Amino acid sequence: MNFWPQPQLDQDPAEWLGDAHPLVQQLGTADGLASLHALAESLRTRPVTSLPALREFLRCYHERILLPHELPAIQTAFTHASRHELRELIAFDQKLSTEPALRDFAGASQRVGQGQLQKLRPLRDERLVQRYLAAVENEQAHGWHTLVYGMTLAVYSLPLRQGLLGYAHQTTRGFIHATARGMNVTEAECRALFNELCAPLPGALERSLASQHSAAFQPVPAGG
Repeated sequence: MNFWPQPQLDQDPAEWLGDAHPLVQQLGTADGLASLHALAESLRTRPVTSLPALREFLRCYHERILLPHELPAIQTAFTHASRHELRELIAFDQKLSTEPALRDFAGASQRVGQGQLQKLRPLRDERLVQRYLAAVENEQAHGWHTLVYGMTLAVYSLPLRQGLLGYAHQTTRGFIHATARGMNVTEAECRALFNELCAPLPGALERSLASQHSAAFQPVPAGG
């Protein structure tokens, strides 16, 4: 699967994201199922074997992973890439490896991110891309999929809000359809679940963007 084909500027990111979460890509494999079960266990949700269990899992995923960790990581990577801040990007990459909430799918995230980073290798004029790629190859950075995605938004001058919402939508849709294959769930039920879960996302995203913007411009205390 071409996870992030080269985007066209007039496209909605959801059209070129593909299955926007590494676990979604792997759900048909033993490793993917094991990672999903580990993530569900870490979120303290029931095994994802029914529509109510899937709803519970995705609500917890939104509240504990997507909104507090993945979307801010994309935004941070976008900001550092836009400013050509390689050192800060690598430091943030290393910081993510210490986040307990991301532990259960770190390997999947890094495999997907590194694979997509390789697809940016032909962009020889993008110095930050080349230097971040070198840092990953030298094991100075991990290449998280969220960071590569945020960097991709910046490289192709795609709108941050549109990219964040596209990631959230496509990830949610991917989880729903990938897990629903093994359950007796109709397309209408999948669509209704998607609409229910994604309705609060624009407001939550705006609050997150406002919070990070405010933090970025917080004055430094005297003597700090």
